Amino acid sequence: MPAFAQDSRAVESNIAAPQISPAVPAQLPAQPITRLQASAGQQSVPTSQQTPDTTTPRSSEPVTTIKVQANEVNLIFTVTDKKGRFITGLKRESFGLLDDGRPPVAVLNFTQQTNLPLRVGIMIDTSSSIRQRFQFEQDSAIEFLRQILHSGDLAFIEGFDIKIDVSQSFTNDITLLKQGIQKLRPGGGTAIFDALQKTCHDQMLTVHGEGAVRRILILVSDGDDNYSRSHASDAIKMCQRAETIVYAISTNISPSKSKGDEVLRVISEATGGQAFYPVRIEDVATGFHRIQEELRSQYSLIYRPANFKNDGSFRTINLQAFDRRYRVRVHTGYFAPRVSD
Repeated sequence: MPAFAQDSRAVESNIAAPQISPAVPAQLPAQPITRLQASAGQQSVPTSQQTPDTTTPRSSEPVTTIKVQANEVNLIFTVTDKKGRFITGLKRESFGLLDDGRPPVAVLNFTQQTNLPLRVGIMIDTSSSIRQRFQFEQDSAIEFLRQILHSGDLAFIEGFDIKIDVSQSFTNDITLLKQGIQKLRPGGGTAIFDALQKTCHDQMLTVHGEGAVRRILILVSDGDDNYSRSHASDAIKMCQRAETIVYAISTNISPSKSKGDEVLRVISEATGGQAFYPVRIEDVATGFHRIQEELRSQYSLIYRPANFKNDGSFRTINLQAFDRRYRVRVHTGYFAPRVSD
């Protein structure tokens, strides 16, 4: 098993962790969490499993198409045990949800091991600081796309330093995506916050009219920003507006965590994703494989929130599993659309 650490590296004692405030302060639940109940006309995918499954689910099933209305929320989340193993096969009643402190008015769809279409962006840091690791990162990204993309899925390729280079726009063609990755060349400074904010605005926020999809960004970087005009909180807010989950793979392979590693953790956790910290450059591929497993183990919950208003306000998400052995990973909240959106 390759050496791969998520929390084992200590923060260097002479480096203070960056002070990154969450995009929006967390709010305490206003009402107790109760079990999610079926609603009239709910499209729930049944299961024959009586106990949770910790195996990797199959990915060869046809793509599901579900239409989501403006006043409905499509919540994508992951469940793990305390050892980080993915838990699938749980039922709707296994969870409780508060949206902005209130239970949902209606649960419209609950799907286990969702195969909703993917909209994936590969963001590779092409700054000069990652030059020696660049080739392996490219190869790992290509193999990831080969494994994860199926009919109905789309991906794009982007390199960034102080500028953004979208070398391949959304496509399902693996050959074009591979060429897009191979076109990227390292060099320059790093503006990770600017790149993330602009990418979510230009690429993910524009994904409309396609029914329910999963918007995913894979950010491969050391997290060290030395050129952005925007802040981490600005990037997080735009990811939340675009309903995009960010997974980060650190390219810092030193034995100690850096400031950049903490930046990657804050961004990924706020958006419902996760940061991975290889201890060898070869383990970057393990990070991609772990993300691949997670995408095949996600749940989808579509519901209608209570007291919903199209006012652009931030609404907090509090989703829990009633079985305390399990941990739910989901984004901290979302922005309601404005009437003019």
